[in-house]
Amino acid sequence: MSGLEKALFNLKFTAKQLNRQAAKAGKDETAEKNKLKKVILHIAWSPFATGRLTAQKAIQQNHGDIAKIYAQNAIRKQNEKLNLLRLASRIDAVSSRVQTAVTMRQVTGSMANVVRGMDSAMKAMDLEKASA
Repeated sequence: MSGLEKALFNLKFTAKQLNRQAAKAGKDETAEKNKLKKVILHIAWSPFATGRLTAQKAIQQNHGDIAKIYAQNAIRKQNEKLNLLRLASRIDAVSSRVQTAVTMRQVTGSMANVVRGMDSAMKAMDLEKASA
């Protein structure tokens, strides 16, 4: 296995790892959003709350700091997921270019063998008999 093929394997492996990490960040984001919803619902059903609450009202009340932390965590995880997906996409693009280079190297080697074979066949042939 040549250096390019090893690099290709490492690039594909890294892109796959980044996609897995992005999926994990997405799950973490969902978990933080669910925590935020629980805090808001807890405030909505507390004896001090009246009617339906929005996130802004939850922040104004007692558990506002907790809701704010969960919201910040959810936003951070969403940004992390997007950055990981963006990086995985870039690495995948590089790996496809390396794949093209590996394929071209193989084609070039095959063409060189064909040309050598044709040269030896032409030397063995009598060109005057072939043209007649």
